[in-house]
Amino acid sequence: MSNLARKQQQTYVQPKPKTETQIKPVHKRRKITPGEKLIAGLFIAFVCFMSIKIISTQASIYFINKDIHGLETSIQSKKKVNDDLKMQVSDMSTYERIWKKAKELGLKLNENNVKVVEEK
Repeated sequence: MSNLARKQQQTYVQPKPKTETQIKPVHKRRKITPGEKLIAGLFIAFVCFMSIKIISTQASIYFINKDIHGLETSIQSKKKVNDDLKMQVSDMSTYERIWKKAKELGLKLNENNVKVVEEK
């Protein structure tokens, strides 16, 4: 009986009618035109040129900054030497030291012959 039921069931099932399949238009791949190739080549050349330009500019900035740092270091050392020399000048120009040197050289203080010089 089960086979009979299956046969009857199969006979009542109507097959689906085939519909016409629509043909989809095949899109042809667009070829790259020579103008587009030219523009792409110019763009790539521009990007390469600008990247090289940026790198060379950064390198020159680095070397200039390095030179500036070296000059600043040199200036600091020169300032230190100048400060030390100013200190020596102030030590050597004290009245007591000048008087002592004058006595060693045989100079005597004549109060009638002293002239005072004022700084302006």
